[in-house]
Amino acid sequence: MYKKILVPVDLAHADKLQRALDVSSDLAKHYGASICYVGVTTALPSGVAHSEAEFAQKLERFAAEQGAKHGLSVETKVAESHDPVRDLDDVLGKVIKDHGADLVVMASHVPTFWDHVFSSNAGYLAAHTTVSVFIVR
Repeated sequence: MYKKILVPVDLAHADKLQRALDVSSDLAKHYGASICYVGVTTALPSGVAHSEAEFAQKLERFAAEQGAKHGLSVETKVAESHDPVRDLDDVLGKVIKDHGADLVVMASHVPTFWDHVFSSNAGYLAAHTTVSVFIVR
């Protein structure tokens, strides 16, 4: 049913992604799908990495750990944005389309009042992409 699962990863909050990572791994095993971990970064230094190259290395290390933990073959994609917070929805939408993903599994938070006014990233993707989006709280 699914062939390529895309999992957005915020390395600054990797400790809060475990449930989404477990779900994506279980689905990949069940359907024989591949997983691509996607990280969105800026060319400027950040709290996660000093450069895009360092960010890519950290994402590769993260993916290798997940692949070994779950016994899966995984890949990574680093997407650059001038303002990752503002552009995240559009950047992820482009990666989904360009990478040929047919399922997105992503972590979300418990909705607050502001989520009823402004769409969350996961909610935006679910409403504006043509692929299935599995949102894990």
